Amino acid sequence: MLSALPETKWNVTTAAHLLNRAGFGGPPSEIEKLVQLGLEQAVAYFVDFERIPDSTPNPDWAKPDPTLAEKLQEFRKLNQQLRRASGEEKEELEKRRREMQREQIRTQVEQMMELRGWWLNRMVKGPRPLQEKMTLFWHGHFATSVQKVRDAYFMWRQNDTFRRHATGNWLQLQIAVAKDPAMLVWLDQAQSRKAHPNENYAREVMELFALGEGHYNESDVTEAARALTGWTLNRVKQDFEYRSFIHDGGNKTFLGKTGNLTGTDVLQQICAQPQSARFICTKLWAFLASENPSEELVTALAAVFTRSGSNFKLLLRAMFRSEEFYSESVIRQQVKSPVQWLVGSVRVLEREPPPAFQCNQMLRTLGQELFAPPNVKGWDGGLAWITTNNLLARYNLAALLVQGENTLQPDAQRRMARQMHRRMNRMNQKPAPVDVEKLLREEQRRDKSQLIAALEKRLLQGKLREKQEKTLREYLDAQSALDAHAILNAIRLLMSTPDFQLT
Repeated sequence: MLSALPETKWNVTTAAHLLNRAGFGGPPSEIEKLVQLGLEQAVAYFVDFERIPDSTPNPDWAKPDPTLAEKLQEFRKLNQQLRRASGEEKEELEKRRREMQREQIRTQVEQMMELRGWWLNRMVKGPRPLQEKMTLFWHGHFATSVQKVRDAYFMWRQNDTFRRHATGNWLQLQIAVAKDPAMLVWLDQAQSRKAHPNENYAREVMELFALGEGHYNESDVTEAARALTGWTLNRVKQDFEYRSFIHDGGNKTFLGKTGNLTGTDVLQQICAQPQSARFICTKLWAFLASENPSEELVTALAAVFTRSGSNFKLLLRAMFRSEEFYSESVIRQQVKSPVQWLVGSVRVLEREPPPAFQCNQMLRTLGQELFAPPNVKGWDGGLAWITTNNLLARYNLAALLVQGENTLQPDAQRRMARQMHRRMNRMNQKPAPVDVEKLLREEQRRDKSQLIAALEKRLLQGKLREKQEKTLREYLDAQSALDAHAILNAIRLLMSTPDFQLT
């Protein structure tokens, strides 16, 4: 188990697989660079990403609001005046309050749109692909939605926490997430008091974040909630705060340990459980490799993780070097998530990503709007990404990415994709077509066989199925000339095959 892939098996196929899974894919030139590096150096390029400078600036507003105390005081004063006012004065004050609320909502909406575009640009262009891939993993694992948090700064800060701890220590990550302002709001820990401990976070940290169902009991939930009291949020400072006067200082018994336990004690006890290593290794393998790993493989992964001191860097290095990671049951057998589909498509097409508004509409249509997972369990993933409507939307959006327009004939089944396309047209922000001269050499643009081979290598890193290749060739044979229009249509057709939906 987890023996290193022989160097003789390091080739274009395995290098492309590493690029797809440890990052978001890329053009043939990036794959060739990995081939030339060899397995060990290629893995090191992804895993040891801290060696690569990253000068990406944060959004200008991604910092605590120094005027928040004044704004809160102004709002409280306005509410006090409203309670005393009547008649025209009350109407004027209510109007003023509504304007303040609208302005706050407008600012949050604008900042969230900027944040989504900022992160997608990091995924497309950032110098550390694995760091962004792991940030995406943790976002789905510790699923937190802006729909309840309602604070763009909190959502950026959580994203930054995931990035800083992307391949770090398991316990340190758990502590950082537990103290994260967005999580404190999302699972109501900020409202927990010794008189009324809130059990939401205490339950989910075991059930969804670190152990899984069946590895704790209701008494553990109650005792963990008591231990976590005092961990709350200072809304003026916009930061975690420990308040001893609302902490339950009595003895608790949690997962077999008894004493005046604190929140840190609870998280330490959770991460010390052998099941915790098995749980997170299983979930990480499912995200980066394939679903339902064997018990033998999970045991091997958990052993590496435990020996490393529960650090993800050494686990990921072992995974990416292993023969199991490059097996036929793993390579090109995973359904692309909407984010993987969008970011990967932009990268292989070597184009600029569409504006943030368009990207967000695309991902919402496809079922994975960033910073808005459907619930605390996150996105289901796998085959759940492929519904009839979502698959049709991918085909429509492939046309938008490649040609800058929706070229499919409308009918009742295509209504959803057409509606989104119309919204984008109203914004007058249709993306530019792909530059075929940038993707293909002149001889590849003139010769049909060379064109098909080049597109297969770029988009699939493999061969089309015989029936699909025949369809593509018949389309090209029917064209009077291999001009840009014909080539763009060929790219769209290939992106509309079932194989392109896999990575």
